[in-house]
Amino acid sequence: MGLDRRIAKFAVGQIVHHTLFNYRGVIVDVDAEYSGTNAWYEEMAPSRPPKSRPWYHVLMHGTDTRTYVAERNLEADDSGDPIDHPDLERYFVAFADGTYVARQRGN
Repeated sequence: MGLDRRIAKFAVGQIVHHTLFNYRGVIVDVDAEYSGTNAWYEEMAPSRPPKSRPWYHVLMHGTDTRTYVAERNLEADDSGDPIDHPDLERYFVAFADGTYVARQRGN
């Protein structure tokens, strides 16, 4: 049996850099594969990243925006600098060693 191609490269709380649009952000959720609508994909993903690979929900630094990004458009941000976003406390309890610590979610 081969390696599952949908294993996520990044994790919740990790700070990433968008390689096409040059912004930083923090991951708040991960989908094993694209879970949006076909209409959104057609309009918002002109480079046609694979739907069968992980996609990430990201809070954009310095804005109040949350984005949905294909894995191939992200790279790790190793600057160690925190993210500025009004919803951080909704998802995280602390920032340590360049990573955010996620709040415990109930079932």
